[in-house]
Order: sequence, then structure tokens, then C-alpha cells
Amino acid sequence: MKYGAIVLLTVFALLFSGCAQKTDETVNGNAKGETMKNASIFRITSPAYAEGQEYPERYTCDGEEINPPLELTGIPNGTKTLALAFDDPDAPGGTYDHWIMWNIPPVSHIDENSVPSGATQGTNSEGTNKYAGPCPPSGTHRYIYHAYALDTELNLSEKSGKAELEKAMKSHVLAQAMLTGLYSKK
Repeated sequence: MKYGAIVLLTVFALLFSGCAQKTDETVNGNAKGETMKNASIFRITSPAYAEGQEYPERYTCDGEEINPPLELTGIPNGTKTLALAFDDPDAPGGTYDHWIMWNIPPVSHIDENSVPSGATQGTNSEGTNKYAGPCPPSGTHRYIYHAYALDTELNLSEKSGKAELEKAMKSHVLAQAMLTGLYSKK
């Protein structure tokens, strides 16, 4: 019986040590286990609304159509820039990109109706380089901010959209966070 217990403990120890090594593997191409810890604290929030709550009309096509204030906390060490994508995954023709931005300095907030100094706005689904507020044709849609902490500055043209941004970010994401709001056209 002792031999069986020793074998079982040895197998368990080997399995456990293999799992522990997994935290040192890469995530998104380059982030190590330490970054996984950082990823759990990186957050994007807004003082204008809470996660999963109604997106304020002021920031939509029914209001002033300006971007809401955003707060970024827990930015990982080693972050050179931030990137942001704001989209509607419930749009009838597929995901609709409302705002694309990169090379944002690692700031803790983005003010209402502003673009941080040094940031580049990419092309949204309207074909413009600016914030386009939520404007669903019908029903309630989810509007999601995707924030990315990057270990590099991106060399992209202003003509670039989300697909080019995602390709350029590959293997440079230290952490990411999301903020979702819901909106129905008035």
C-alpha cells in the first residue's frame, strides 16, 4: 500500500509542477506569468456608467455624440502605449467599430470629448477618424470598450482600422480589459 501512495504522490507532484510551469509560458506571444498577474488588475471603467449598465444618451447619436470619460487602472509595468477599440458586436452587418485609437500614452484617464496628446485615431466603420456614438437601428445593443496595454509603440497609418490594429498588436499585449454598456435608440 505504501508503494501505491508513493507512486500517486509522485504523479501528483509531476502534474502539479507541470501546471506551475504553465504560468511562465507566453500569453499573446510574449507576456510572461508576471503579466498574467498584471492582466487580472488592469481595468477600464467610466464615471459615466457602470459595467453592464445603460450607456448614457449624452454620448450617443441621440445626444451630443462625444466620448465619455474613461478611467484606466492597474496599467502593467513595462507598458509603453495603450490602444482602444470601441465596438458594437450586435450590429446587423457584423461588428461595427465606433472608435479606434492607439499610441495612447499610459494615462490613467481619458477626458470626456477628448483624445489624449500623442494618440492616433484610426478609421472606424463610418470611414472617419473620430469617435462615433452608439446609434443602433433597433433593439438593445452592447457597446464594448476594449483597452490594451502594449509593450511598444505602433507604426500604423491613420487609414488603419481595427483589423490592422489587431495585427500590429499581436505579441505586444501585456494586458487587456473591457467595459460594456447597453443602449437602445430613443
